[in-house]
Amino acid sequence: MIIKSLHNWDLDYKQAIALQEDLAKTIRIETLIMDRVRFIAGVDVSTHRGSKYFWASVVILNFPELELVEIQSARRAGSFPYIPGLLSFRELPVILDACKKLNNRPDLVICDGQGLAHPRFFGLACHLGLWLDVPTMGCAKSRLVGEGNEPAKESGSFSGLTFKNRKVGALVRTRTNVKPVFVSPGHLTDVESAIEVILHCSRGRRLPEPTRRAHIEVNRCRKSELNSVT
Repeated sequence: MIIKSLHNWDLDYKQAIALQEDLAKTIRIETLIMDRVRFIAGVDVSTHRGSKYFWASVVILNFPELELVEIQSARRAGSFPYIPGLLSFRELPVILDACKKLNNRPDLVICDGQGLAHPRFFGLACHLGLWLDVPTMGCAKSRLVGEGNEPAKESGSFSGLTFKNRKVGALVRTRTNVKPVFVSPGHLTDVESAIEVILHCSRGRRLPEPTRRAHIEVNRCRKSELNSVT
């Protein structure tokens, strides 16, 4: 997969904040045309306490069947510190390394993280969407920002998530009597499209199949390679 460079990664805290604020202005929120989605990808990142390395895996499934098409992984040393709200500067470089190996270009990418539901409306899914120039959305296990009512207990229920008077996502119940996930559009999607995709991909589990599979794969890679790196 050919990826054009959006910016360099040699940034400090203030520069990263300023870049997020600038790039957030270029995000496009629009309805996803589902008939155009043939391949859907899930991405996830893992690291190990005390290690300088990050691992990323990208899993591509066909859509709507959700059958496995391709898996690619990468490892990279990282130095950007853990700072809430700046996760993409820590994780995105290794995600892009994995994406560059792809033989199939995804039509949609789901991130284990936030999209618009972010202090500067520019979470990991937004950042990745601009780099790849494909539709992206975030599906997180916990809330970063925003207010919203708890959805009904039944699978398929959802309620809106707002932040600074802006609709940024939804709390989505993917499984009855299980905690909801926090869904938000990244780039070239909207809230309604994100809800529809996440519910379709959940298949009776809390997490959507693309990111669930990516999570399994990246942890397998990390565990298998950990002893060979420092």
